[in-house]
Amino acid sequence: MTQLQSLRGMVDLLPEQTCRWQAVEAVARVHFQRWGCREIRTPLLEVTELFARGIGEATDVVGKEMYTFQDRGDRSCTLRPEGTASVVRSALQNGLLSQGAQRLWYGGPMFRYERPQAGRQRQFHQIGVEWLGVSSAASDAEVIALAWDLLADLGVEGLALEINSLGTPDDRLAYRTCLVEWLEARRDQLDADSQQRLSTNPLRILDSKHPQTKALLEEAPLLEQSLAPESLARHQAVLQALDALAIPYQCNPRLVRGLDYYGHTAFEITSDQLGAQATVCGGGRYDGLVQQLGGAATPAIGWALGMERLLLVLEAAATANPDGRAAQLVQAATPDVYVVNRGEQALQAALVLTRQLRSCGLAVERDESGSAFGKQFKRADRSGAAFALVLGDEEAERGVVRIKPLKAVPDADGLADQQDRSLNDLPALVEALKKGANSVATSGD
Repeated sequence: MTQLQSLRGMVDLLPEQTCRWQAVEAVARVHFQRWGCREIRTPLLEVTELFARGIGEATDVVGKEMYTFQDRGDRSCTLRPEGTASVVRSALQNGLLSQGAQRLWYGGPMFRYERPQAGRQRQFHQIGVEWLGVSSAASDAEVIALAWDLLADLGVEGLALEINSLGTPDDRLAYRTCLVEWLEARRDQLDADSQQRLSTNPLRILDSKHPQTKALLEEAPLLEQSLAPESLARHQAVLQALDALAIPYQCNPRLVRGLDYYGHTAFEITSDQLGAQATVCGGGRYDGLVQQLGGAATPAIGWALGMERLLLVLEAAATANPDGRAAQLVQAATPDVYVVNRGEQALQAALVLTRQLRSCGLAVERDESGSAFGKQFKRADRSGAAFALVLGDEEAERGVVRIKPLKAVPDADGLADQQDRSLNDLPALVEALKKGANSVATSGD
């Protein structure tokens, strides 16, 4: 029988990888709590209209990349390709916006049918923030600061912020007219994809990766030339707030983002940790989205970061600086204690001891092989544990456990050398093991 495989672009997260993800998520949760953000969890499956109306039917996401199907009730359903539209739908449906401004965050899988590559899969994962009901330029800078501080705390180096203003709908309409006229006169110089976008979503041409089109766009009119004075003033206020926060930035007049709901501030945070600048976080203001989805006009801003790309960046950072913050986050989880045991009487004593130690807060791995002590000690060394606890039938009969240090243990209550401890004095054993494990951790061994 043929062995089944996962679908292309649907990748398993194995235990070692999952530990890294959990470490990143734990840091993010701390930052969100400090910034007053509350978690929201939305369904993976939504009605297709939510994304067609919210993201925009002319976008690549809606037009080419969504996983859409008819369910048994003949409803068009879509696996969510991004998180913002679902969060806004939930906030409207559940009356959150009637309770004042909302600072929300989410995390989980998203789905887009695109060509899989490093850091980008068809099922991918995002952590995102949505601030609903906030309109000031200061809030734009503040939500960017949240992303910047989180990435810095994760150990991501080489951070750079690119920012632009997309202005109001009227600003973009005026610019669209100007841009289309300019591009139409040069249609034959555009790549095929950009020629198609010219009649559907011309602003997306500005984000083209085609070399010839990119070179042509160097001479194209800029969006900022179509911004009303009020939009320009607002953008300047955002930049001044970033200056006050000492967050460096580069204005990028070609930055448009890929979703139709953005207006005014749009930004991306990149890192050079992978050799070239790679986007790890992107977002912006979307004041019209709530109204597009049936609510009252409500200002809003948010961002999302891709976990797959972020983990690649962190692994590169850990390689570049083995003693840095990123290296601490991506290192594999290790037990405090590894229990080596052999013999029937030793097995029973080991089962009881490991349960007791775990209930006292220690991470304990017990060897279940029953193989010779020499082989078990090799596995104990590979586990990364600070100590091996050795139980043979002889130790079990005497009511003791042998403590064998697997790492250098400075000033650890006499645990620097192998010794026996009574099984009947659990508090003393636990205290000695915890003290020894802490000494190993603080010594950096």
